[in-house]
Amino acid sequence: MPFKPKTATDRLIVGLDVPTVDEARAIVAETEGAVGVYKIGMQLQFAGGLAFAEELARKGHRIFLDVKLLDIDNTVASAVKNIAKMGMSFVTIHAYPKAMRAAVDALGETGAELCLLGVTVLTSMDQRDIEKAGYAGELGDLVRSRATDARLAGMGGIVCSPHEAASLRPVIGDDMAMVTPGVRPAGSAAGDQKRIMTPGDAIRAGADYLVVARPVVRAENRRAAAEAIVEEIASAL
Repeated sequence: MPFKPKTATDRLIVGLDVPTVDEARAIVAETEGAVGVYKIGMQLQFAGGLAFAEELARKGHRIFLDVKLLDIDNTVASAVKNIAKMGMSFVTIHAYPKAMRAAVDALGETGAELCLLGVTVLTSMDQRDIEKAGYAGELGDLVRSRATDARLAGMGGIVCSPHEAASLRPVIGDDMAMVTPGVRPAGSAAGDQKRIMTPGDAIRAGADYLVVARPVVRAENRRAAAEAIVEEIASAL
């Protein structure tokens, strides 16, 4: 796997889901060395987070830009080329075949080492939610279909719920990275996540990377919270 994590720490992705760059910078300062990847999502992107992402990358941090691209082919391709120039390590694209193929082709033109992640079904959604969104059939079938499309498109990995991890590994094989949000240490509140699992269980199910935000970002001691998760990951490997 081109993007295979080497250590338990590498596997922890912390979402900097805060409203300002100053707050995000404080989290990085407190947790540096205890976190493998920092994720910058939409909330922070619209508050100066893109420049901050480049700043962190220049300092040697691995950055996950969670933009969930979906647009016409040319727009997706152009965006991927610019993201590659920013020095990002991961970027998300909704797992629609045309969008993913455009992203893969564009990345190939850059020669950059960037893991393109296909977002299957958001972990905040359940069966009732996908039905309301107009999708027929079972949620699990939709996830498997999108994971298959990601593999056929040549993506670097997928984003899925840890509940689907075990069933999807045979679908995507060992060469694609599996990133799972919806990870909550035992005793943590679920928040708006519906398909959740503990860090240890997610790793045992086959996840390569775990995305955790609130249990670390809102912890009284963020570094200790991150280290506890890494310890649980290590014990499950």
